[in-house]
Amino acid sequence: MTSHRSMSGARNARSQQWESRVRLPSTAKPLEQDEEWCELEEQGEWHRLRFHSYAEIFSQPGLYEHLFYGLLKCCSPERVGSMLETCLQESGGSPGEHRVFDLGAGNGMLGEELKRRGFTSMLGVDLLPEAKAATERDRPRVYDDYVVADLVRFDAETRARIEAFKPTCLCCVAALGFGDIPPRAWFNAMSTIPAGGLLAFNIRADFLDARYAFGFSELVRRMTGENVIRIEAMQRYKHRLSVRGEPLWYTAIVATKLEDVPQSMLVDP
Repeated sequence: MTSHRSMSGARNARSQQWESRVRLPSTAKPLEQDEEWCELEEQGEWHRLRFHSYAEIFSQPGLYEHLFYGLLKCCSPERVGSMLETCLQESGGSPGEHRVFDLGAGNGMLGEELKRRGFTSMLGVDLLPEAKAATERDRPRVYDDYVVADLVRFDAETRARIEAFKPTCLCCVAALGFGDIPPRAWFNAMSTIPAGGLLAFNIRADFLDARYAFGFSELVRRMTGENVIRIEAMQRYKHRLSVRGEPLWYTAIVATKLEDVPQSMLVDP
């Protein structure tokens, strides 16, 4: 089995090749998080690349890691993974007992972190085939299976494949609140987790304010307010830096699913 140290070394080597080929914009104008961009050098030419252009980013080995974890200091996989592990320890459980459904798995960063913490059974799901290809290229032994699917539609074949995995823990990191994973996709994913299963996710901190009475923000409030889920841990923390070097604050949540979420709670944006 590949050690965590050797996986980390390979990741760092892939990332380092981008040190002179990626630059952040010097702009006095504040950008919304989903509007942020960088400049990428390819064959002597610089071009603008939006942070949410994930298909293009995943297709370049090490670019995602260098941009978000190197330049912008993202720590969310480690933070959510640590909270989830601590909650299990405090309840007398262990990571090896759970089967993790990683929604919005991307190129496997969260999966790699959870594997390091002792989670052994994991299913990755993402909308982008480029995400699956990046995982197979860079982290081929992290997931037991990786499904490319649109969970908004959630066809019978996809549901059967996920349910056959028998997930007991749904994780989603850095993909909620900006439309990357719509509320309905999260709702459909939750339907595969049994009562007593765990949910671990993060969202930009201000999206949980009462003024955001729509989408995922409202769904979380309804689930907690009507005791459909029980919050086990919640923490506000610095997710990463913005392109201007300012902290982006997120809230990480670990919860127990107490019962199925009724369709009436779902508020699409």
